[in-house]
Amino acid sequence: MLQKTLHYYCFILLILISPASAQTIAKGELQASINNALPQLEKIYLNFHQNPELSLQEKASSTIIAKELSQLGFNVTENIGGYGVVGLYKNGVGPTIMIRADMDALPITEQTNKPYASTKTTLDRNNNRVGIMHACGHDIHMTVLLGTAEELGTGANAMLKEGLFKRFALPDEILALHSSADLAAGTVGIISGPAMASVDSIDITVKGIGGHGAYPQMTKDPIVLASRIVLALQTIASREISPLEPNVMTVGAINGGTKYNIIPDEVKLQLTLRSYNPDVKKQQILALKRLVKGIAISAGLPENLMPQVKINATETSVPPVYNDPTLSAKVTKALVAQLGQSHVIVVPPVMAGEDFGLYGLTQEKRPMTLFWLGAVNPKIYAQSKKSESTLPSLHSSVFAPDYPLTIDTGVQAMTAVSMSLFNQ
Repeated sequence: MLQKTLHYYCFILLILISPASAQTIAKGELQASINNALPQLEKIYLNFHQNPELSLQEKASSTIIAKELSQLGFNVTENIGGYGVVGLYKNGVGPTIMIRADMDALPITEQTNKPYASTKTTLDRNNNRVGIMHACGHDIHMTVLLGTAEELGTGANAMLKEGLFKRFALPDEILALHSSADLAAGTVGIISGPAMASVDSIDITVKGIGGHGAYPQMTKDPIVLASRIVLALQTIASREISPLEPNVMTVGAINGGTKYNIIPDEVKLQLTLRSYNPDVKKQQILALKRLVKGIAISAGLPENLMPQVKINATETSVPPVYNDPTLSAKVTKALVAQLGQSHVIVVPPVMAGEDFGLYGLTQEKRPMTLFWLGAVNPKIYAQSKKSESTLPSLHSSVFAPDYPLTIDTGVQAMTAVSMSLFNQ
């Protein structure tokens, strides 16, 4: 069974066309309408949560999405770039707004102890049985998208390659939201400009000359070399790149050796590189290659045993998410009008990444904005701030959104923003 250890994204896309004269939904009317829809939306959410699917396997989730959109009157196309779904709603001449939501879950065993917790399992690449869980809130994303559609009437790269903007409709503006484990439910967070980082996955094969653990002088120990490399990599961010340029270089896996008393011939490292600036990304990679080779030379390794550094194109590799300042200002204004100023929070950029940024890099250069949807129970959030305790993060086995309030706020937010853009 296919499984990726890193977080991959597969997308649902909702494209709406509405006349510029579309009626604005009054705040009270919108809330009343959402209140009527919430019981059904919560039921849909629980179904998604209890039946998570890994990236590139979202067959059941996409089928539900397609069915719900069809019942709402959308022209639905399935299996775009995998199990991607496009819902197109035409309603006259006017701006075209694209709303994106993601569907995939993670290979994490849920430990929330909720009565609706996921019990789904799968086999990982090492043939170990692991749980599957919506630990990143994508079940919330899907539910909010359906709620927004009701009120209004392998990812981005794969869908764009299949001619998303040519086969359907070229959007004037592109929107998305993402669940936040750092904000209270009932609030949203937004930032203008860089919002999320670029992500690249790097494989390093550290070679050596193996032998008996009792005679290390007769070997070139790749475990020692790998350890030196892990420590030395941290100086790239601290001593080679400007402290004014955010960047991260994290070693997420180190594998090598078979037994206590055997020095192996090689060790493999897996890294994630993140930044906002493409020039910083290039600097990271060049410094990484130079540093790794230098350590190998200092250990006396011959040229044919130099470490191999490769960008893994089959793993996560995405550009930064850049929130268009003009569109972000419009989104913020609509959010404040619907939710109130105290519920709309300016947040800092984060080093997390996802391929929503690809939609803004097409030749059409359409403006896009992603905002954060608070998911933490307000009481728990307040207690954590008071006690300075750490909340469960996204991708945590104990991450459990306050889903009724989160869904309510998400539908309010996305609907209000969409209607505002339709009427600009």
